[in-house]
Amino acid sequence: MSAIDTLPPLREVIATHQLSARKSLGQNFLLDLNLTAKIARQAGALSECDVLEIGPGPGGLTRGLLAEGARQVLAVEKDTRCIPALQEVAAAYPGRLEVLNGDALEVDPLAHLTPPIRVAANLPYNIGTELLVRWLTPKDWPPFWQSLTLMFQREVADRIVAQPGSKAYGRLAILAQWRAEARIVMSLPPGAFTPPPKVSSAVVHLTALPAPRFPADPQVLSRVVAAAFNQRRKMLRAALKGVSPDIEDRLLAAGIKPTERAEQVSLEAFCSLARQIEEG
Repeated sequence: MSAIDTLPPLREVIATHQLSARKSLGQNFLLDLNLTAKIARQAGALSECDVLEIGPGPGGLTRGLLAEGARQVLAVEKDTRCIPALQEVAAAYPGRLEVLNGDALEVDPLAHLTPPIRVAANLPYNIGTELLVRWLTPKDWPPFWQSLTLMFQREVADRIVAQPGSKAYGRLAILAQWRAEARIVMSLPPGAFTPPPKVSSAVVHLTALPAPRFPADPQVLSRVVAAAFNQRRKMLRAALKGVSPDIEDRLLAAGIKPTERAEQVSLEAFCSLARQIEEG
């Protein structure tokens, strides 16, 4: 699908600008414009939204977002080699694409975009989880974003949507599901990328809830969940003994058996435990 706009196919763009993917930047380029357009559609109706894109590379998803009608796109790219290719996309969509050469971990989206804001990105593998955790744990809630449509390694995607009792269930599932609706909306094989990664990938769509699903202090909840899953093979009365001196009483008051392990405990129960500990 090279005809979503007047620009050349992505393989031609990469050849023209000599954009071989760099492992050090976590790059794996998605060159099929059918797929990038499909991912853009998973972000929802974009005509009344600004979009933040991290790691656009040669601009495949960027073009999909613009073709799907995004009001404004901010594309943050660390690799200076990709900037000329992205500027060509900007020229094809006058006034709708801002290209920022910089580090996504240091950018303030609100300095460039107007709410409502959605995030859509084929995230660089080396910073994907860190960015997600930052977006899920801002000082104030609701966050700057309405939704996140993000590509991850399949293993990470599974951890985001995991339910209690599964091996994938852990801190990331708690963080994501406490404040957002999270679901996997697409799966992609390694062969969809250039170069093909060693693992499959998946697109996760997260919609911000207006308020957390259950009441809890974010810092207390984070501390409890981190301690519980850092020693996930231990019973909670042992894993959490450093969190509260009377942890068994707190667990029982929250309706949790002290002999349970972290992966058996629901989000609601973790929030209840956080409240019990905060009441101290």
